[in-house]
Amino acid sequence: MPKTLAWHETLEIHELVASQTICLIQCKSSLKNVTDDRLRELYTFSVQALEKNIRDLLQFYPQAPREEEMLEDEERQTGTGFQAGELLSASKSAVRNYAIAITETATPALRNVLIRHLNSAIDWHARVFNYMHEHGMYQAYNLSQLLNNDVRNANRALQMREEE
Repeated sequence: MPKTLAWHETLEIHELVASQTICLIQCKSSLKNVTDDRLRELYTFSVQALEKNIRDLLQFYPQAPREEEMLEDEERQTGTGFQAGELLSASKSAVRNYAIAITETATPALRNVLIRHLNSAIDWHARVFNYMHEHGMYQAYNLSQLLNNDVRNANRALQMREEE
């Protein structure tokens, strides 16, 4: 059994932790506005499931291939960084969803529209990524910083009280 994860699986775990952290923060923040009891149960269940997923995945971070731990600038990872991260997550989801939809499409006119939308989603993702990269919010070329950021953000989300 290898002592470290492979690079590609490390990056997949990063994507899962980052997107589920954003979702967890959104669920916890929205809970205060949910008045329907059944829907509130679903939000609570979602929070618990996301917290479990994140904790399970964070256990693999020590096995990730990385250089020595590096300190990060806390300021870069607050408000604006989170907001940009939401856009990045949404744009990635759009690319994936359109790609899947195209494989299910039999109507040529609809396929053409979905292809246009997919290309727009790809452009959207590139713009958001470039913004984040240029402003030091996404350390795509520094795996150690990328993973440290995931752990910090995930721990903040896990410690966040519901209804904040």
